[in-house]
Amino acid sequence: MAYDSFSILTSTAVPLPIENVDTDQIIPARFLKATERVGFGDNLFRDWRYNQDDSPKADFVLNDTTFSGKILVGGHNFGSGSSREHAAWAVYDYGFRCVVSSFFADIFRNNCLNIGVLPVQVSAEFLAEIFEAIQKNPSAELTVDLNQQSITLSFSGKSESFEINEYKKDNMLNGYDDIDYLSNIKSEIEGFAENTPL
Repeated sequence: MAYDSFSILTSTAVPLPIENVDTDQIIPARFLKATERVGFGDNLFRDWRYNQDDSPKADFVLNDTTFSGKILVGGHNFGSGSSREHAAWAVYDYGFRCVVSSFFADIFRNNCLNIGVLPVQVSAEFLAEIFEAIQKNPSAELTVDLNQQSITLSFSGKSESFEINEYKKDNMLNGYDDIDYLSNIKSEIEGFAENTPL
């Protein structure tokens, strides 16, 4: 499998209430030379996380031990800008399996789905509730249920549904990327080819 399958994720979350976070902020261009999906997590939000002398910026959320978890909660229009796949790789490599926002750039959303990060789009109102809950209690958990296509604030039971392409949903449930999917139906493809006249 290309990555771990995704079914239900219950986790605390890291809040990043900043709008219009673009892919250059997620992973700066100078770190795009690598071609494998490893090591990018070290430079996730690099310029926001570190000073020029590589010392951590104490006021950035990823450097704040108060917050942790496998869910990143971002502001509106998350992942805008260039189409670099590396932004999704950095999110995954850091350890996030889900990003929540009230709006995602389409290319970033698809790049996430291709590598095992679930982008969950919620209403602006529910996003505000999530941010408020996390700020009040950093131990507050979210439950993301891919089968049911729902996200729930565990402590209150407040829930909202989200949309996802059925093909991408099936791939995530199985831990497939596009190549894994084709490999899984190889016998069907071969059977079709054998029975289809030229």
